[in-house]
Amino acid sequence: MGCFHSKVREIPMEDPVALASETAFSVSDVEALYELFKNISKSVIDDGLISKIFDLFDVKKKGVIDFGDFVRALNVFHPSTPIEVKIAFSFKLYDLDNTGFIERHEVKQMINALLCEAEIKLPEEMIEMIINKTFMDADPNQDGKIDKYEWKNFVYENPSLLKVMTLPFLRDVTTAFPSFVFHSKVEDEIAE
Repeated sequence: MGCFHSKVREIPMEDPVALASETAFSVSDVEALYELFKNISKSVIDDGLISKIFDLFDVKKKGVIDFGDFVRALNVFHPSTPIEVKIAFSFKLYDLDNTGFIERHEVKQMINALLCEAEIKLPEEMIEMIINKTFMDADPNQDGKIDKYEWKNFVYENPSLLKVMTLPFLRDVTTAFPSFVFHSKVEDEIAE
């Protein structure tokens, strides 16, 4: 499953002023992200977690990630985005089965995916120890599942869990991706 339709020749750009008003991005950032989006949309990504991330980015559930979906999803990773938004997104990411709870098998899947991505091998016993410790700390009522409230408390006690939820370069996309900058006809008044 690819993330984007590859047969679309011209990718429509949603109104940059409207997107800037809904996100932490400036109009110039949105325009630069459009150039990045066009380049990314030409590639097909096949990865263990990509379908879950695709589902989270495809908020309109139409089977494609359009430019507006892309900008709104990247907004979660912006340094100015409130921690509550990042916590809610991370909960949805871990809740692989969409049950409203994070269960042991989902934590194990995420750990295995992260270890694989980092090319780290751990013995099964070590992985089970990590899962047991996670549930001991994050599931105070010990019902074997972590609800949204428990997750929020766990993240506040372990803020390093959200380190990957902030991408500092998103603070100024036009500086991070100067090759994607073009001259805007829209003044940058929003989100500055």
